Amino acid sequence: MCGRSGTMLRFVPADKFKLLSGADVLTDYRFNSKVINHQFCSVCGIKSFASGKGKDGAETRAINVRCLDDIDAQAIPTKHVDGKRR
Repeated sequence: MCGRSGTMLRFVPADKFKLLSGADVLTDYRFNSKVINHQFCSVCGIKSFASGKGKDGAETRAINVRCLDDIDAQAIPTKHVDGKRR
């Protein structure tokens, strides 16, 4: 899903994440094992972030960097993950 939509994720502890606006238009989607709560805009369809638990069990947020203003996504070092063939 992420590869086809071009999502670029960065993971942060839940207590370091603060949603500044848009909560009123968010809709959630869960697929596959349904343990990650993917949030997307019900107006435009952009997948902005997801909520779940990390491998250590701690609450975490996966932020779609492409949704952040004033961030050059191409300048951020990335680790490509092929979720289809893992």
